[in-house]
Amino acid sequence: MENNACKVYEDEIQLLEEEIKLLAEKYDDLKQESTFYSDEEILTSIKLFQKEFQGESKGECPSDLKAQLESLEREMSFLMKFTGIHFTSHSKKTLEKNENRTVQKHRLSGNCHSLPFQLEFQLLETQNKENVSAVITDFNIRMESEEYSDLSKFVSSTEKHRNLLLFFRSLSSYAEWYEHRRCTFLHFK
Repeated sequence: MENNACKVYEDEIQLLEEEIKLLAEKYDDLKQESTFYSDEEILTSIKLFQKEFQGESKGECPSDLKAQLESLEREMSFLMKFTGIHFTSHSKKTLEKNENRTVQKHRLSGNCHSLPFQLEFQLLETQNKENVSAVITDFNIRMESEEYSDLSKFVSSTEKHRNLLLFFRSLSSYAEWYEHRRCTFLHFK
């Protein structure tokens, strides 16, 4: 009788341990999932970090770190002006992770000149002894199709080929000329 009771308790303990393990994995996934940050929040965080760092080093950041930060900010500003691409939000969620393979789901949204866009894609990273390779396994683009109907063929082709670089290059070029056309038509109205 006692063996039977012990067996029941051991089974119950094992079930609870499995449930704890599943809940811990869910918690880790939720903790890894990025939240949406605006540019103002990012800049505020950078400034807070700088103030904290200055407080720790008694009033002065090491010049090389400060120079690196300023250089990165200039490069980011230059790229945004050059390409016209301005990201407004990003989220990342890990769907699967083990030793050799990681699958993450990314969501990006932003504007390219005046054209809003949203991207969703899954990134499969595989690692072997020599290198790491990353492949987009699922690619979905959302744009205001009614207003930009001439982009629909381009969007479907890009989704089919799963090419992020092609998307951003083409969108940047199209959006720049779209803005020029819009200004020209406004001039003649």
